[in-house]
Amino acid sequence: MGGFKTLQAITLGCSKNRVDTEHILSMLEGQYEIVPESDEDVTVDCILLNTCGFIGDAKEESVDAILHAVERKKAGRAGTVIVFGCLSQRYAEELPGLIPEVDAWFGARDFGPVVRALGVTPSDLWLTGRHLTTPRHYAYLKISEGCDRRCSYCAIPFIRGRHRSVPMEQLVGEARLLALKGVRELIVIAQDTTFYGLDLYHRRALAELLQRLSEIDGIEWIRVHYSYPDDFPEDVLVQMAENPKVCRYMDIPLQHISDKVLSNMRRNVDGAGIRRLIRTMREKVPGVVLRTTMITGHPGEGETEFRELLDFVEEARFERLGAFRYSEEEGTYGASHFSDEIPEEIKQERWNILMETQSRISREFNMSRVGSEVKVIVDDFSDGVFVCRSEFESPEVDGEILVKYDPDVLDGVEPYSLVGEFIVVHITGADEYDLIAEPVSL
Repeated sequence: MGGFKTLQAITLGCSKNRVDTEHILSMLEGQYEIVPESDEDVTVDCILLNTCGFIGDAKEESVDAILHAVERKKAGRAGTVIVFGCLSQRYAEELPGLIPEVDAWFGARDFGPVVRALGVTPSDLWLTGRHLTTPRHYAYLKISEGCDRRCSYCAIPFIRGRHRSVPMEQLVGEARLLALKGVRELIVIAQDTTFYGLDLYHRRALAELLQRLSEIDGIEWIRVHYSYPDDFPEDVLVQMAENPKVCRYMDIPLQHISDKVLSNMRRNVDGAGIRRLIRTMREKVPGVVLRTTMITGHPGEGETEFRELLDFVEEARFERLGAFRYSEEEGTYGASHFSDEIPEEIKQERWNILMETQSRISREFNMSRVGSEVKVIVDDFSDGVFVCRSEFESPEVDGEILVKYDPDVLDGVEPYSLVGEFIVVHITGADEYDLIAEPVSL
């Protein structure tokens, strides 16, 4: 493997963590040979783990990944194991004693110390540099760090700190470099994208940022994840409706609709405000696809409140919806002010009912698209089938559009050369997750 040491970075948790990993790897290029995360059987000099500490399931996944890395080290398939990220930030005192085989522990924002531990001198390159771990045609762009919200169930503010926007010029510079690497699609992310700019510019500047990003040559799609319903900046909807590069797609976690539960969650918005916002989005951006997240079993959610949530989901017809079961997290407002008295089996039962309801809604939405022609980006090609997405599907979280290769329609173009390119397809079938389509043209 040449003269370089080998390093494998493993990222747990959300796409915001993935951006952090990619910034760190950008400082290690030329000093390490970076082994893909998917190569589980390879022997490497170092395993670098970026962990998640958000909720119980995510913490368990991160701990399992650390233990697996330690086993690889014991078996001689890894030289050192270095751990950073949210889990090690949150449990900095406990983890070293519990898993002493790990060579070094760092917090969520300890980029410089991580790089120094790997024998490399940190530089300002991490500000805009990225070593992509996604397919080369799309990338996440993290526009801020931390959060000023104090939702009762969420540990992010005391793990990541207060909201801090990344300067717009820096983001535009980063996006330009990504475009030069071949990125065609940017997924704009933050703990709360709607808060962007308030600390730096004393105004909500997300719409301005979207406009600036859309002016970059090579960037064709821009989508927005993780928006907050309180005081939503409606100029963002103008961008979605009028700017052809801004996808008609919004990820806006709502968590609940019951006033009682929303108050207990400290969401600073009520059910009527949420309903107004959803109506406004659909009116101002015809055809918009909305993804949201809900929580079942939060303190205060009785049968009446859960039924209100189900009725709202039926009413709002979210095209995409995910859900979590409430997990009491130490240090949060919820843990100190409420009793987690709803049995786990009830939380699970409500989750099942909610997701069954959403599965039907998603299937009906997908079936409504049969017969239409859409522009898609090709994410992959395998076993004679293109794996694609339209502007209405975000990578990693939504379904896919599966297109069988037809050399006659595609003029005999070598199929792998189309990965990362746009084609037009005709949708012929659907289920609750995926669509089936035929190619129409390049």
